[in-house]
Amino acid sequence: MKEKLLIFQMILSILFSSVCLSQEKQKDKATYQEREMGFYQEILNGITQFNKKESKPRLQFKMDFSNLDCPKQREEFNYQWHNEPVTQGNTGTCWSFCATSFFESEIYRLHNKQIKLSEMYTAYWEFVEKAKRFIQERGNSYFSHGSESNAVKRLWPKYGIVPLSEYSGMLPNQKFHDHDNMYYEMNKFLNSLKENNNWNEEYAIETIKSILNHYMGEPPSKIIVNGKEMTPVEYFKNEVALNLDDYVDFLSTIKYPYYEKAEFEVEDNWWKSRDYYNIPLSDFMDIIKKSIKDKYTVCIGGDVSEPGIDGFAEVAVVPSFDIPSEYIDEYSREFRFNNRTTGDDHGIHLIGYLEKNGKDWYLIKDSGAGARNGANKGYYFYQEDFVKLKMLSFMVHKDIVKDILEKCK
Repeated sequence: MKEKLLIFQMILSILFSSVCLSQEKQKDKATYQEREMGFYQEILNGITQFNKKESKPRLQFKMDFSNLDCPKQREEFNYQWHNEPVTQGNTGTCWSFCATSFFESEIYRLHNKQIKLSEMYTAYWEFVEKAKRFIQERGNSYFSHGSESNAVKRLWPKYGIVPLSEYSGMLPNQKFHDHDNMYYEMNKFLNSLKENNNWNEEYAIETIKSILNHYMGEPPSKIIVNGKEMTPVEYFKNEVALNLDDYVDFLSTIKYPYYEKAEFEVEDNWWKSRDYYNIPLSDFMDIIKKSIKDKYTVCIGGDVSEPGIDGFAEVAVVPSFDIPSEYIDEYSREFRFNNRTTGDDHGIHLIGYLEKNGKDWYLIKDSGAGARNGANKGYYFYQEDFVKLKMLSFMVHKDIVKDILEKCK
């Protein structure tokens, strides 16, 4: 009897197992999802709060602009054609932005063509040229972000230029230019060559280009314009069609004789150009005013780190607590350049003129971030005193300065 019962139990067990195995088991699933920090985030927040150092607000010494009777919008000015302002982002390429804008206006003035050119194409090749000189001078040449606007006159005949649509100098989905990491890598690489006394120019330049390509993208060697393939040099010759020898640079310093060429003694003139005509301050100011009133624009540069310039107010003036207007002359100007309170900070494009309350005002197109803080995005209003005291050099077409050039040696 017991044997029959045992057999019966074994049969039931086998039948039960078969039924269970015949049923499909439910499988668990998983997916990727954003991590929920939960209470651990509260721990991190508490640690951060405990370790946070109290910081004082960053203060700037600024003029009070509230009672200043100044222009409020660009439409008050009589201004010349120009492409709308664009930002240079986090870069030191103002020299390329202002010069490119200036030559775009010249293309329109001379050929009645509206063209938008690539600022970063020019900046790319200027970095290459700086690296070449660094190698050739065995590390005794300045290598940094900045340059001068007349660098364009060296670069375009050699490397050409392309429309902005062909080369932005930014990577896909990049919103703003940013050269900090790129410059750090290039500078570190060049200094390593200097430390190791390795002056192989071909190797150095290929490495510099690889760094530039990584951060800016490789510039095109061929472009298509109106269905025709051409090189950037051919585009410069055929489409831009400017004779860059027609453009002259001026400065005003008492250090050298007037009406002779002199070197602009600032770091960004890294190739030591002596192509600047040195003229009296009265001529310096007269040319600027005459140019813009006669429908020529001016590529100009100087110091923009003063209490009298503010992007939110959109104006640049010389406060009375700095120096009264009647005392601004070649000596007060030289004094500030000599003690370095006036520096070669920024390049801009002077595009318009307004006389208001007996003072000349100039409409400035500016690629810097500060120029986008006010209502007139990309513009400043410079009073004549600020130009007279703080602007150091400018470039114009030779036709507007024939009388001055006749005096120059």
